[in-house]
Amino acid sequence: MKKTIGIIGAGNIGKAVAGHFLKAGYNVTLSNSKDPLTLQATIDQLGKGAKAGTIQEAAESDIIILALPWSQIATLKDLRDWKDKIVIDATNHFITYYPDFTVEDLGDKASSEVVRDLLEGARIVKAFNTIFFKILETDPHVAGGNRVLFVSGDDTEAKDTVKELITDIGFAPVDLGSLAVGSKFQQAKGALATLNFIKIPS
Repeated sequence: MKKTIGIIGAGNIGKAVAGHFLKAGYNVTLSNSKDPLTLQATIDQLGKGAKAGTIQEAAESDIIILALPWSQIATLKDLRDWKDKIVIDATNHFITYYPDFTVEDLGDKASSEVVRDLLEGARIVKAFNTIFFKILETDPHVAGGNRVLFVSGDDTEAKDTVKELITDIGFAPVDLGSLAVGSKFQQAKGALATLNFIKIPS
């Protein structure tokens, strides 16, 4: 049986990722900071397998994807016991948006390390955050290949699980190593942010 997917955050990234999982036959719970009824139009658009839920309900899924604004990450700290939960961090640490797109000064830490420290015990994997949502939401099968999604994490087993999920929905995972090293390339204003790669089979 396919794992259930809970997405915290129902903006552009959350909806784009939900669409791919639904097409691949996964059940997805989409949530935001408001009443689940506010997501009904989105759920109707996404179709079969999608449902709206509270953040707490989304967090009970097998795999949790964080696609909420950076300013709201801290609100998840005491949401549940995060121990051993696989959490995909698709956030970017913006504190302002257009036209400045300012990121928070995190010192030497990667943004996903901050998320890991807040969600104590969670198995954090960085993914889904580098591609502009209008590209992310399109067919990952391109020019005879697959669109690349970068992956970083400190837990090998959790990272392997996420890579399998990414492959299952049609993308090509590329492992960048640890959160301290790899996710810095992925995060907002990192070297790989916004870049769109296609992996062509050899």
